[in-house]
Amino acid sequence: MTFVARASSNSARSIVTLTVNPALDISTSTSRVMSEHKLRCGPSRIDPGGGGVNVARTIHRLGGDVLAIYAAGGLTGATYRQLLEAEGVPTLAIPIAGTTRESFTIDETDSGEQFRFVLQGPELSEAEWTRCLTTVEAAIAPGGYVVASGSLPPGVPTDFYARVARLAHQHGARSIVDASGEALQAALAEGVYLVKASRRELSEFTGRELANEQKEVDAATELVARGAAELVALTLGQAGAVLASASGAIRLPVPRVRVQSVVGAGDGFLGAFVWRLSQGQRPEVAFRSAVAAGSATAAKPATDMCTRADVEALERLLPAATRY
Repeated sequence: MTFVARASSNSARSIVTLTVNPALDISTSTSRVMSEHKLRCGPSRIDPGGGGVNVARTIHRLGGDVLAIYAAGGLTGATYRQLLEAEGVPTLAIPIAGTTRESFTIDETDSGEQFRFVLQGPELSEAEWTRCLTTVEAAIAPGGYVVASGSLPPGVPTDFYARVARLAHQHGARSIVDASGEALQAALAEGVYLVKASRRELSEFTGRELANEQKEVDAATELVARGAAELVALTLGQAGAVLASASGAIRLPVPRVRVQSVVGAGDGFLGAFVWRLSQGQRPEVAFRSAVAAGSATAAKPATDMCTRADVEALERLLPAATRY
């Protein structure tokens, strides 16, 4: 089964997101996860997941101008498209021969722990991933933002996000990357405007253990000094987040919320960050909205994303940032 989802307009948009390995996120709960037992589960929920798509869902809910480009195929791909259309997110789907993957999140109610099972995803042919690049290039708006986020499926070269960044630069747009491993290394070698990374991702990239606050800040500011990124947003879970730029580094704590699911919290963070940047806000202002959005998303069930009211309410609770 092949399909192409229609965007609400063929014109370029101020923010374009790309997801080459989206996932149909299935979430449920059980009292306890045990081997060799039939686990009776509670009600289930299905959401269209994947880094770039979750970023776009957040931006759309916040009122931003965004286009989500993603690769999808098979019956799960058709379901994925329908879920996105129901949310009203402007999209363009790139048909692929393979079947869109699924991911499973199980909340263990006895312990409060969350278990996440992430499948590999279908293999993309060269023609398919090349079409993703040409589709993104056609949608880039000069002065806009191009967000490449999520894992790369089999068949896609490790420098894929570096190629996306290059296209953005060539067309006068700002490139934003949220990736890990070799894909992140290649993108930073190309140079990007903003990179969002977790402590683990930045630790793997630098080859150093980020054991305290100063080492976290040093690792983030080092990327800026090397010219790998103009802005580095380091997300640290309950320890807050760090933003590094040429003017220095700042840190914000996370507001207290009742966490329901951490799935998509980083995407909510990035979505709000880019949304504020697209409004012409300073990075420090966008960072505050991002921290609020990450927490607001964590307070939602499954892969539900935050709303503007959620973000604005939590943003008011944040203190002044700590400067380094």
